[in-house]
Amino acid sequence: MAARALLSELPGYSKLQALAETLRAASIDRLFAEDPHRARDFTLAAAGLKLDYSKHLLTREALAGLLELARESRLQTDIESLFDGAHINNTEDRPALHTLLRASSSHGMDARFEQVVASRALMQQWSERLNDGRQTGFSGATITDVVNIGIGGSDLGPRLVSEALRPFHGNVGCHYVANVDPADLQDTLLELDPGSTLFIVCSKSFRTEETLTNSVAARNWLLNAGAVESDLHKHFLAVTSNLPAAAEFGIPAANCLPMWDWVGGRYSVWSAIGLSCAIAIGWARFEDFLAGARAMDEHFHGSPPEASMPLLLGLLEVWYSNFFDAGNHVVLPYDNGLQRLPDFLQQLTMESNGKGVSADGRALPYTTGPVLWGSAGTMGQHSFHQLLHQGTRLCPADFVLPLTTHTGMQEQHRRLVANCLAQSRTLMVGRSPEAARQTLLQRGLGEAEASRLAPHLAMSGNRPNSMITMDCVNPRTLGALLALYEHRTFCSARLWGINPFDQWGVELGKEIGTEILARLSGEAGSGAMDPSTERLMREWRDAACDD
Repeated sequence: MAARALLSELPGYSKLQALAETLRAASIDRLFAEDPHRARDFTLAAAGLKLDYSKHLLTREALAGLLELARESRLQTDIESLFDGAHINNTEDRPALHTLLRASSSHGMDARFEQVVASRALMQQWSERLNDGRQTGFSGATITDVVNIGIGGSDLGPRLVSEALRPFHGNVGCHYVANVDPADLQDTLLELDPGSTLFIVCSKSFRTEETLTNSVAARNWLLNAGAVESDLHKHFLAVTSNLPAAAEFGIPAANCLPMWDWVGGRYSVWSAIGLSCAIAIGWARFEDFLAGARAMDEHFHGSPPEASMPLLLGLLEVWYSNFFDAGNHVVLPYDNGLQRLPDFLQQLTMESNGKGVSADGRALPYTTGPVLWGSAGTMGQHSFHQLLHQGTRLCPADFVLPLTTHTGMQEQHRRLVANCLAQSRTLMVGRSPEAARQTLLQRGLGEAEASRLAPHLAMSGNRPNSMITMDCVNPRTLGALLALYEHRTFCSARLWGINPFDQWGVELGKEIGTEILARLSGEAGSGAMDPSTERLMREWRDAACDD
């Protein structure tokens, strides 16, 4: 990849630095008062979602400057390269074709699209077979439960989608195991019957340590319950590219669905990695999920920068990371089914953009990849919202709000919506010291006590936040929401000049983990450990011996 100017080298960067300085003490509330069309003009709709980004430390001049920065960084060219199948993952010399997984045509990549279509057909066959009750286990019982065994992108995406779309579930219960801690698998299996349980092993290499360890334990659970080796094909599917390893485990090629190196794990829920989701909600609804993401792809690919929802979210992330020193971003879904959204987005954004060098290997002189965190509302209001309102850290926020509920409990949902809108407004307006003093006086406190406590009740406000709404959480809107954040992550990455599609930072930990595991297993180590690690290994051995 040819060297390109870094973000801080672009002509518009210094102009935005100056604008940011003028806005640090700005009043967002006053920006509304001075611009009667702000709420209308700082709102976008696409693919069943609406984004209101009017409650930001952002003027029209600053927005124009950010859009100019996107132009200077050649972001539009990168977007074209992404959809054209160019090898935009330059460190691994691959394309990043997660958009092809939900496409309705080949976009000129006929051979790969044929693979996608064939994989979809297999997914549909298994989804329908299980939901129709045609798959039976070793005892002759119908399969009623599926356990997805994976980790990272092979777990977080499918788990989120299945939980978010629980109102659409069909006849088969879906469960998820990721942690190598034996309690994760054990607790999941306690309520299940070996005769009616099927496992989906998700591992491209079929050698992922945590996934393989849990899969071996699941196989032993079946064998101990009376299954024999020749029965395993009734209870195991695999999503993998290593067919020989799967066969050695006991999963025949007919029970294997493909994974490809041109799709990263955190972008893979649209592929056969999403098989558990397709089983949970049925194939027709899984197709709706793909269609929602495809609608967001079309919006992203076809919209001008000023009307592109993912691009504007990416610009806002860069705005606060690089011009306001915000090292974090909080996501607050006001829907219990979306409680895993922050977990999913943590991997998507931090594994993608947690990089310290540019795509061509230069050390970066600015911040990238803010820490992403959050939880479902209203839970966070009773834990960390105190920091959002009165803490010293700037925490840009995304509120995600479905406008209707599947529960039918309208009054309770009305209260949830009121809480969400109130938190968004409170972050913006805050409460001045004088307003705090007056509030305390109204509560019956004397002048001296009200003045003493007023600083503790005051809130600075001007805490920026976006509101992402949808009519309801359904397969289409969920697909659009996840694709929105995928593309937002891509835009941020390319503005920072980094490659969001590799993850070399996880390799060394795996290598050292293999060495430590060998040492804990009694094998001679090939390298010296530091004194702290040596002591901790001795402590583990001593505790294991006591058991």
